[in-house]
Amino acid sequence: MDYVYGPGRNHLFVPGPVNIPEPVIRAMNRNNEDYRSPAVPALTKTLLEDVKKIFKTTTGTPFLIPTTGTGAWESALTNTLSPGDRIVSFLIGQFSLLWIDQQQRLGFNVDVVESEWGQGANLDILASKLAADTAHTIKAICIVHNETATGVTNNLAEVRRILDDYSHPALFLVDGVSSICALDFRMDEWGVDVALTGSQKALSLPTGMGIVCAGPKALEATKTAKSVRVFFDWNDYLKFYKLGTYWPYTPSIQLLYGFRAALDLIFEEGLDNVIARHARLGKATRLAVEAWGLKNCTQKEEWFSDTVTAVLVPPYIDSSEIVRRGWKRYNLSLGLGLNKVAGKVFRIGHLGNLNELQLLGCLAGVEMILKDVGYPVKLGSGVAAACAYLQNNTPLIPSRI
Repeated sequence: MDYVYGPGRNHLFVPGPVNIPEPVIRAMNRNNEDYRSPAVPALTKTLLEDVKKIFKTTTGTPFLIPTTGTGAWESALTNTLSPGDRIVSFLIGQFSLLWIDQQQRLGFNVDVVESEWGQGANLDILASKLAADTAHTIKAICIVHNETATGVTNNLAEVRRILDDYSHPALFLVDGVSSICALDFRMDEWGVDVALTGSQKALSLPTGMGIVCAGPKALEATKTAKSVRVFFDWNDYLKFYKLGTYWPYTPSIQLLYGFRAALDLIFEEGLDNVIARHARLGKATRLAVEAWGLKNCTQKEEWFSDTVTAVLVPPYIDSSEIVRRGWKRYNLSLGLGLNKVAGKVFRIGHLGNLNELQLLGCLAGVEMILKDVGYPVKLGSGVAAACAYLQNNTPLIPSRI
């Protein structure tokens, strides 16, 4: 039973945690097991092989760590770098800000490249820094692929191109928490050395698993990295990988079975189809926002996110009231504006196991809320714009053709 009951389903449209599909919930509805029995290592082996497919890597080594994205961040940093190492890191919103804070608190020398919130990473500045760094003092480039606070997606292929243009050996570390398995992500092709995501985002699982994938160059870096690490030490995992037992400590049995079910659903739909579905839902949401006469926080189309849309509201409206009203009156959960954009934006998450009709229900709810808070929206305008696009662009469900 809900802690605070509301009739019907809660319409969860924050950009994570997201809706959990029924097959995943059923897969997790099981008792505990002995993780040292033959069953759990056999299950884990399949997960480690299959999770590489969502990163689009054949050379990466995955780690399934019982943690959140924040722990996955720390794992990526401490296994590959030493205190005092110079990092170039891009500040474009709340979550890149938090990762930078972690980098600084771990003792790295962080060279922050800041952009206005609503803009992507300034890659011209990256190029100039790499050009000047002939001594190769920069040890890593850290970037958030998809900044959920502002709905901005960065161009990772361009980051790799710049690194290659200057033949720079810096490690390429990517936060893909709200992008991997929803947006186009190509670890091997883009030369990403460490990529990470969280179970509660596009994978549509409960929070609690940080999924890190390390390329060969990153694994080599662990041999010289002097950062203190214990719980997040990849070497502990690698030791148990060789033994065939896989776990240096107790995993969540329920999450592992849920993860198996989640991956099965993704592969049944087809990863490319999953990415295309997110692109449709993102486009439909942006068309609705435009029809309402509101603006996207993201300032250029090249940065538009297909997993979250941050909507700017007029100055006479507090966006926090939109979020409160949605939850209290319509059982609709929307994302708050965070930090610099608090009170100025609300966020519509459209990622994970989600379809067109679910999104249209959310958009209808947003229209009613906008009317409630005094914005002169024409009811049905955004829904109609989204419907027209989706009706023309939604394919048959692959498994039902």
